[in-house]
Amino acid sequence: MRGLAAALALGLFATEALPQTPPNASQIARYDGLFRAAHQGDLAEIERLIAAGADLNMRDRSGRTPAHVAAFASNDAALTLLAAAGADMNALDGRAYDIVTIAAVADDPALMSLALQLGNRPDLVTSPYDGTALIAAAHLGHAEVVRRLIAAGAPLDHVNNLGWTALIEAVILGDGGPAHIETVRALVLAGADRDIADRQGMTPLMHARANGYGEIAALIATPPG
Repeated sequence: MRGLAAALALGLFATEALPQTPPNASQIARYDGLFRAAHQGDLAEIERLIAAGADLNMRDRSGRTPAHVAAFASNDAALTLLAAAGADMNALDGRAYDIVTIAAVADDPALMSLALQLGNRPDLVTSPYDGTALIAAAHLGHAEVVRRLIAAGAPLDHVNNLGWTALIEAVILGDGGPAHIETVRALVLAGADRDIADRQGMTPLMHARANGYGEIAALIATPPG
């Protein structure tokens, strides 16, 4: 049975990605210029608009740039073209998400790795929770994304404004299943601090035991080395 802190957390914070909103059908229908071309992956039109001096970092009503729109649509080639032309790869949208976190939440490792190659930093503080892409991916159990973020130098022990690290979120907001087991394994092997407690003084190990996540508890309890 989940501990009280975890139960409250699940009620408060059903998903790290909750405020992350891709363009809806109405917004897409109103898009023109670079926004439409980025969403559609129309490379020829993107090139034409760039040559005509279009603003690469213009914003839609939700604070998204064309690069954000390309990321939400998983248009890798469009994103590459925008970045090569000078689009800001570290811009945050109106919900404070960057392209790496958009890809992390979508469980799109290839897009996320591409964004990193194009200059998106892995250590940005993102989301209304002052989190990171690593925290978002750990919460959702996106283990391959977590591994790639770790390899890229994402901060392992960032604490968001809820008082949680990636390791804490993988435990208290995960389901204890294979995806979250592999996520915890990746974090522990990378050297994530197992002793950072939440605001109630509960460590990741305490949460894992309280939730009955035996395999996760064993991973956390195993001495490093």
